Amino acid sequence: MLSPVRIPNIIDRRSYRLVSINVAAGFPSPAADDQEDTVDPFAWVVRHESATFWWRVSGDSLVDEGIFDGDLIAVDKSGKARPGRIVLAVVEGGVTVKVIERRDGELWLMPRSRKQNYAPIRMTEDCAIWGVVAGVVRRYPVE
Repeated sequence: MLSPVRIPNIIDRRSYRLVSINVAAGFPSPAADDQEDTVDPFAWVVRHESATFWWRVSGDSLVDEGIFDGDLIAVDKSGKARPGRIVLAVVEGGVTVKVIERRDGELWLMPRSRKQNYAPIRMTEDCAIWGVVAGVVRRYPVE
């Protein structure tokens, strides 16, 4: 069975400027450059540092949930795994990330992708939930 390996925290925790108004993703709103606060993005995502591990996503079975190939996900082992939550699971020795869904009284690990036909996975006693996805980090080009 796979087990996570703890690595030392090499992230230099910093706070970054956060404009204290929401940016409109629909109609534009007036800018407010003088209204700033600070945020530590990692602390915002990670609620339980000692129970959180980072994983890199491979594949696109959760693109409809906004999780893409190459993204980093924060998985909180202390999170409550229940229907509707995105979880990291071990199934037949392999690790996968899917959404828990209840169907006809049974729990399933469901893909969320219109790109391809991924098969749902019925949860059995051999399936182990390692944690709940607490956040996603994606990097875009800026050059």
